[in-house]
Amino acid sequence: MADLEYSRGLHDLGGGCHAWLEPDGSWGWSNAGLVVGDGESLLFDTLFDVPMTRAMLDGMAGLTGSAPIRTVVNSHSNGDHWFGNQLFPDARILTSAATAEEMQHSGPELIMGLRDSPGGPGRFAREIFAPFDWTDCDPLRPTDTFSGRRDLDVGGVEVQLLELGPAHTAGDSVAWVPSAGVLFTGDLLFIGGTPIIWAGPLRNWVRACDTMLALEPAHVVPGHGPVTDGAGIRQVREYLLFVEEEATKRFEAGMDPVEAMHDIALGRFGEWAESGRIAQNVMAVYLELDPTLEKPDTREVFARVATMEGFRD
Repeated sequence: MADLEYSRGLHDLGGGCHAWLEPDGSWGWSNAGLVVGDGESLLFDTLFDVPMTRAMLDGMAGLTGSAPIRTVVNSHSNGDHWFGNQLFPDARILTSAATAEEMQHSGPELIMGLRDSPGGPGRFAREIFAPFDWTDCDPLRPTDTFSGRRDLDVGGVEVQLLELGPAHTAGDSVAWVPSAGVLFTGDLLFIGGTPIIWAGPLRNWVRACDTMLALEPAHVVPGHGPVTDGAGIRQVREYLLFVEEEATKRFEAGMDPVEAMHDIALGRFGEWAESGRIAQNVMAVYLELDPTLEKPDTREVFARVATMEGFRD
């Protein structure tokens, strides 16, 4: 939003809600949210490594000193939203059951394996992950899970957790604070960057956008990028429908997914960062149209995105 500076640190959104922003929002540079009530707080997402999360906690200390973080919510299973969990050994760590299951296979060893891959994919992973430090990273797993919806009382502030996945991942959840009109979305929203469909189905992500729009939030804190409002949600929705239409045309024309991902002209969406993620997004549509296709693993996805971004063997 034009009235909120996109700068690193804590930003007051009113009603006890705060956004912790990590520009520039590219790979690994994710946001978090803080809801401060009477005598306790809720943290929505931790960051990609322990040093970043510790710096965030230092930046929040003026608020959490008298209202300590009792609950940590992880929006989904990507490491940049939970690898800092180990700094909260006494907190309840809460996420959707689907996310908790997916976390079993998406710990730091997955990221390190990508970084150590040969050729273009490895160089790509080493470049985008270079700023992060996973020395002694041993993130805590959830201590509590939910499915569908969970309502919380955070020191007198109502927080609604809504599971809107599978979409970006298997179990994406958002946190809605109705009294403040603030929505924390995790990676159901990338603002200024390109969304990536790790799980799908695509139409379920569109429905998630419709659900978020129906809340009519005043402030929306995305997983990556600056704070936005309904306009940002609509932009992501438009991109998803664009990908669905363009990929479907090429599927019906007999193109394979690799041909299709290179053939699509992104137009205005090509101005968004990480545009190479079109590789995985096209594949997600193809897998819906033909479930017999072999689903690429994470290494293969990175290889295809790396190629689209110019990192070749």
